[in-house]
Amino acid sequence: MSSYHQLALIYDEAMNHINYEQWTNFLINIFEKKEINPSNIVDLGCGTGEITIQLAKKGFQMTGVDISSHMLAVASQKSIDDNLPVLWLQQDVKKLTGFANESLFISLFDVMNYIIAKEDLLGTFQNVFDGLEVGGYFIFDVHHIEHVNKRLTGKSFSFTSDEFAYIWDCIEGDKTGEMYHHITFFVKIADNHYEKFTEKHHQKTLEIEQYEEMLKNIGFSKIEFHSDFKIENSILGNEAERIFIVAKK
Repeated sequence: MSSYHQLALIYDEAMNHINYEQWTNFLINIFEKKEINPSNIVDLGCGTGEITIQLAKKGFQMTGVDISSHMLAVASQKSIDDNLPVLWLQQDVKKLTGFANESLFISLFDVMNYIIAKEDLLGTFQNVFDGLEVGGYFIFDVHHIEHVNKRLTGKSFSFTSDEFAYIWDCIEGDKTGEMYHHITFFVKIADNHYEKFTEKHHQKTLEIEQYEEMLKNIGFSKIEFHSDFKIENSILGNEAERIFIVAKK
C-alpha cells in the first residue's frame, strides 16, 4: 500500500483543525472586493477536495486537480455523496494541460511551496496564465518566509488521537526558506494495533518581492498580497504566517 494511499485515508482527520469555512469565506470576500464573478474555478492541488466541495455547494462550477489518485478518490466520493457535479482530474500542477479561458485558478494550503525549482514555478505560473481568460484571476497562498525561518524549521510537532498519531520534524534546508518535513504516522488498524508509515515532504518559500517579479514577468497585470485572511491589501510585518497572492491576467 503506497504512502499516498495511507495519507489519503487519514488526511481529513489529520487536517480537522483547519477551519475550512474561514478559507472559503475569505475567498468569497476576495471575490466580492475584486468583483470577481467566476463562471468556473480550477482548484490546483485540491487534495481530498474540502475547499472544492465547499465552493461547489455555493454554486460555483468546480474542477479539482491533484497528482494523487488516492486523494482524488476520496474527493470524488464526497462529491457523489453530496450530489455535486465536480470534475476531478489527475494532473501534476507543474505540467498543466487542457485548460483554456478559465475564469479563476486557486491553489491553497501551500501547494506552490512544493514546487522547489524556480523554473518549475515559473512554468506553473505560465501554464496558469495561458489557461486563464483575459481578466481572469489566480489566487494562491505561500508560507511567509519569516514564519518558516522562525516558527517552523528546527521545530518538532506531534498529535495523538484514538485513531492515529504523528510526530512531525521540520528540518531546515540548505537555502533560505527551504524546509524538509519528516512525518511518522501511527494508524490504528485493530484494537491495540497500529500500523506505521512515514511521509517526507520538501517545501520552499520565497520573498514576496520574488513572487511579484515572477508573476509580472509572465504578464499578470495586477498583483496584490493579503496576510492571514485579512481582506486588506497589505503584508503586516514579519508576524504573518501565510500570504495570499491575488494576480489578474
